Formats: sequence, structure tokens, C-alpha cells
Amino acid sequence: MRSNVPGPIPLLCRVLSLSMILLIGSPVQGQPSLARASSQVQDRVVKIYGAGGVGGLDAYQSGFIVSSIGHVATAWSSVLDVDPIVVLNDGRRFESKVVGFEPSLELAVLKLDVSDLPYFEVPAGTTEAPIARWGDPVLAVSNLFNIATGNEPESVMLGRIAARSQLDARRGTFETAYQGEVWLLDLVANNPGAAGGALVDLQGRLVGMLGKELRDRRTGVWLNYAIPSDVLRAPIGDIIAGRKTVAPVEQDPLLAREKSHNANTLGFQLIPDVLETTPVYVDTVSVNEPASRADLRPDDLILLVNGRRVPHQRAFRDQLRRIDRRDDAILTVQRDNEILELTIRP
Repeated sequence: MRSNVPGPIPLLCRVLSLSMILLIGSPVQGQPSLARASSQVQDRVVKIYGAGGVGGLDAYQSGFIVSSIGHVATAWSSVLDVDPIVVLNDGRRFESKVVGFEPSLELAVLKLDVSDLPYFEVPAGTTEAPIARWGDPVLAVSNLFNIATGNEPESVMLGRIAARSQLDARRGTFETAYQGEVWLLDLVANNPGAAGGALVDLQGRLVGMLGKELRDRRTGVWLNYAIPSDVLRAPIGDIIAGRKTVAPVEQDPLLAREKSHNANTLGFQLIPDVLETTPVYVDTVSVNEPASRADLRPDDLILLVNGRRVPHQRAFRDQLRRIDRRDDAILTVQRDNEILELTIRP
């Protein structure tokens, strides 16, 4: 772990160092595998473009392909507030849909309408045969700083695994939703655009998913980390298999308005619904109402209702119509870069 100091010089040194290793060549053992690993993973890592630009939020990030039929794993962020555009290594562009979301991991899975893609196997690892160990060299592959917009190769950075540890951190003053195990990395990997990128070993095998920009609560040092692939394997598999979805449940009946929930019964108001796809942003929260007791706040973006994605206000109202007014409503919200699950009890 080392301080993630923003600025072009540390990044440039890393990129130039790796470029010299890959292109100039030398007798050091293991260098050929660096070039091979870098080359073979480029067609499995993608560039993702979506929402952003407001309040300094980036409109781009990275992802990696996890099935031959177009499933892409990435980090959940404000970029996915709209259905994003995914750019493959060969420059092809596809519209995508968010088909699954695991809030506790800040993991999202997108689906492209394409087939026969090269993809990463997501290894589980065992105690006897772990996917990686402390000190192992690794490559971080991502669209760091948006250096690639079409068929250009993505950024490749060389470093080592510093440790495997529980994450107890925050981004600035905002706690992260994920507090599980991470690889702590001895390379400056977590910069704008890198979130959702692939961490691979020197054989090109997936080791983990690059996380967001994050700062240690106790020391103030910026962390460079990735979520291990064995943590991601089960939720990615469940999403691809359809066992965990954010699609609306059309078969659930609509209840009579006097028997179902709405924003008023829960004690908050949304921003004006003026567009066909107005996002579900909270405008005001009434004092001493169910929403305020659950700590819902103005400017929260509601992502899920009882585990179902609500991309706009019409879908939100429709989903509330399917919940009995006497039952709890579980809202998954985005507050800045933090993902929270709030249970509103009537």
C-alpha cells in the first residue's frame, strides 16, 4: 500500500516503466510473460461511458467480460445512472442494460447484445490453491484517465499484491458500502476511470476487480485495492444465471392506490417528474415520518425498491403500487459515491 498521489508524474513513471519492459526487452526472466499477459487480456477489458460530469463526477469507467454472450462486470457508480455505452477492444460500441446489482459489493453486471466474446473465468481459489498470494506480481488493466476511447489499448500497470485484508475505509468523508476482503496493491491503480477494471496475474488470469478511489479512515492515505475474484464469483454467477436480477417483476399485481405505498405514505417527495426518464432523486423528506426515521435524505438517488431496479420515476411509482401499505419498503440508494440500503417501516 502506498499513498495515491494524484498527478501525471507517478502515473507516467509507472506507464513508462512498463512500456520499457514490454517493448524494449531485456534478459530479466519473466518479462516475456508480462507482454503476453498484457496482450491477451486487452480483448476482455472494456470501456464504459454513461452519466456523469455533474459535481466533478466522471462519466466513464472500466469493466471486464465474464461470459461469451456479453455479460460485463463492473463497479457500481454514478456512470450507471443511465444505460451505458460499452466499447470493446476492437472499437465496437454497444448499448447495455444493467441486469444485476449487488449493493454490498458495489458490483454491477451489464448485458450486451453480442455473442462469441472472449471472457474471463472468475476463479474461486482454495486454501490449498489460492488465486494469488502476498507479494505476487499483478497487472491492473483499465481505462485509466480515459486514455482509450475506441480501439486503443487500455492502460496496463505493473505492481504487486501488498496484502489481503478487510476493508475499513471511506472515500473522503463518505463510507464505502463494501467492507469485506480486498487485495491491497503496491501500485497506483485506483484513479479516475479505473473502477471496474481487471486485476490479473502474469498468466492473464483474473485475480480481482479494481475498486474506486478510496481513502483510509485512520491514516488519510489513499488506498489502492481490488475486490478478489473469489468474493465476486458467486454473485456474478447468480446474476448471469438469473437467480439475482434487478428486472421488474411484471407478474406481481398492482394494488389499489389506497392499499399500496407511494412517496407520500413513506414521507418524502421526489424532484419534479418533467422528463420521460426523470431519475428518482429525493427532493424533500418530512420530519418524523417513516422516511426520515430510516435516514433517507434529500438528493439521495433511489436505485432499487425491494431489490428491483427503478431507472426512472414511472418505474418507481409502479413498483410502490406492488407493495402493501402495511409492509416495509426497502430502498437501495446512492448517496454521493456511497451505496446504502434503507428499510422504511410504515
